[in-house]
Amino acid sequence: MGLMVLNVAYVFAPVGPDTCGGAEQVLAALDRALVAEGHTSLVVACAGSQVAGELIATAPLPAKFTDDLRWQAQREHRKRIERVLRQRPVDVVHCHGHDFAEYLPPAGIPTLVTLHLPADHYEAGALAECRPRRYFNCVSASQRRNFPAAKAMLPEIPNGVPVPALQACHAKRDFALALGRICPEKGLHHALDAAALAQAPLLIAGRVFPYPDHEQYFAETIQPRLGRQARFLGNLDFARKRRFLTAARCLLMPSVIAETSSLVAMEAIACGTPVVAFPVGALPEIIEPGVTGFIVHDAQQMAEAIQASGNIDRERCRDVARQRFPLQGTIDRYFEYYRELVATARSAKIA
Repeated sequence: MGLMVLNVAYVFAPVGPDTCGGAEQVLAALDRALVAEGHTSLVVACAGSQVAGELIATAPLPAKFTDDLRWQAQREHRKRIERVLRQRPVDVVHCHGHDFAEYLPPAGIPTLVTLHLPADHYEAGALAECRPRRYFNCVSASQRRNFPAAKAMLPEIPNGVPVPALQACHAKRDFALALGRICPEKGLHHALDAAALAQAPLLIAGRVFPYPDHEQYFAETIQPRLGRQARFLGNLDFARKRRFLTAARCLLMPSVIAETSSLVAMEAIACGTPVVAFPVGALPEIIEPGVTGFIVHDAQQMAEAIQASGNIDRERCRDVARQRFPLQGTIDRYFEYYRELVATARSAKIA
């Protein structure tokens, strides 16, 4: 019998094939897989999202992200979820936003909360609350170690990427690439420093979300340094992302927070491109030094790694991605959790 799964996105994060955030990419992959396997996929997300299943749309993204607008969006999310649960026989609710506690379904409904962000992004009370049939999972071993132990915490499910779709043929060029959300925690100013030291062209791609600190960071720290040697490409759709990842000399990841995972690092490796990163969070779990990239500690070491990236074997990178980062493995694990949550709930009803 097919499942009916309600996936719930973060209130200010559109879902679709070209979305920027890792959580939204995971949600989109689950949505596509549910439909492909004959299940019913429902998705609560902001208007403008693109899903394979049925979109239960909330308001479009505002021009600016403020606390008042976030609270308003959370209320709207909660109303949509309550309405769906009244009208449809949902088997499992799967929440992906760090603000999940603001719109959790009623206690007793099988609910999985995937923790895509570091522990300090979540309210301690929301994690500690004892709630029937609500479970958590992390996306990497390093992330899970930083969360408090809890009976509701299931084993982590590492993220994966569509490796076959990332196998493209583009000639290697000399530029380094930095790709992701444009915000202080991604440390893109370190990438600019490293590229300048290495005298290497740098391409920066990603989205500047309308949070005041993100816009200020781009306007004051990144934009003034753009020019012939450092260009900003904006947000990339999947085809352009694959092209630039494949053609890049290396991907730079100078993050200054504990990354819980990194889809873009996995995507780069699947494209045959080494990753040069700071040793934060899950990045040392993803990168094999000298094989798929380098772990460095400052801009000077990053500059040296840019120069050394030409020694990395592209086909070896792709082989590693096929072995370690298959998206289907991630999907299969989530589907196992869905079935286990449903079976547990049905057993409890029978008892």
